[in-house]
Amino acid sequence: MQSSIEESAIQKKTLELCESIVSHPDFQKLRGHVESFLQNSEARDQYNALVEQSQMLEHRQQTGGIITQEEVKSFEAQRESVLKDPAVSSFLTAQQEIQTIQQFIGSYVTKTFELGRTPSEDDFSGGSCGSGCGCH
Repeated sequence: MQSSIEESAIQKKTLELCESIVSHPDFQKLRGHVESFLQNSEARDQYNALVEQSQMLEHRQQTGGIITQEEVKSFEAQRESVLKDPAVSSFLTAQQEIQTIQQFIGSYVTKTFELGRTPSEDDFSGGSCGSGCGCH
């Protein structure tokens, strides 16, 4: 960047984008689901126990350990039970939607730097992996 004027203009637009995001009703709804989950200690504890169980089973599998059918059935039953909790399911859905928004914004900013211009939808649907690859 050449001057602090340009930097402040970019900073201002970035802050405007952030304000647009947080003031959007859909984003407020997503944040509400996250906050509800975080304030629900029972749902949080059940979800954390499920994550810990999943990690333990995954670690055992990766290190060559054996996972019994009983353990698999127990984990699946625990998983079903936890995911039936509306606080947990709403939290997970909100998390996925927030990540989608983050990825969308990130991909447009990254593509802007790559292209040196504002990208269009066509810039994301090229389908080729580069020149000389033979796929286009």
